[in-house]
Amino acid sequence: MNYPNGIKKEVSQKIVTYKNRGMSLEKDLNDTNKYYIEKGLAYIYKKPTPIKVVKAITNEMGNRVIKEAYYDEPSTTDYNGIYKGKYIDYEAKETKNKTCFPLSNIHKHQIKHLRNIQKEGGICFLIIRFTTLNKTYFLKASDLLDYIDTEKKKSIPLDYINKNGYLIKEKLFKIVDYLEIIDKLWRLS
Repeated sequence: MNYPNGIKKEVSQKIVTYKNRGMSLEKDLNDTNKYYIEKGLAYIYKKPTPIKVVKAITNEMGNRVIKEAYYDEPSTTDYNGIYKGKYIDYEAKETKNKTCFPLSNIHKHQIKHLRNIQKEGGICFLIIRFTTLNKTYFLKASDLLDYIDTEKKKSIPLDYINKNGYLIKEKLFKIVDYLEIIDKLWRLS
């Protein structure tokens, strides 16, 4: 930018990236699930994304390194496991939106997967973090699916989530304790 007195000032442009979107919630949930496993409370883990390796090489340390791969099939949800003999399956999402959760954040194959898990009697839900509000919610898949089937809108208002979901209170060491909500809703205590 050129100012009238001849001083030139560089203007930097901010590059928007979505590379690590959702990583804060993911880290918190991974830490929570690790805590659950260590305490013998539940065995829930992050599912790996299915990839097909096309090319791998051996590096100078003798380790195999993937050089080329592609997504083999669409992934389902982020986490699954067992809690008190019940199958658990959930998706975790973050949004910077302050008033709603955009449904474009959930893929159609994930919605189909949640429908199938619910139909088979599994416990399935969504954990949504509103990063700007610093609030994390638990929303049962049945409420998510009911909203999608009846409202035909592109986002779920925060009011709906407040009314039908459950605020997850942050605990010591950023534990996102969703098991206490499962106990309450499915009477597993």
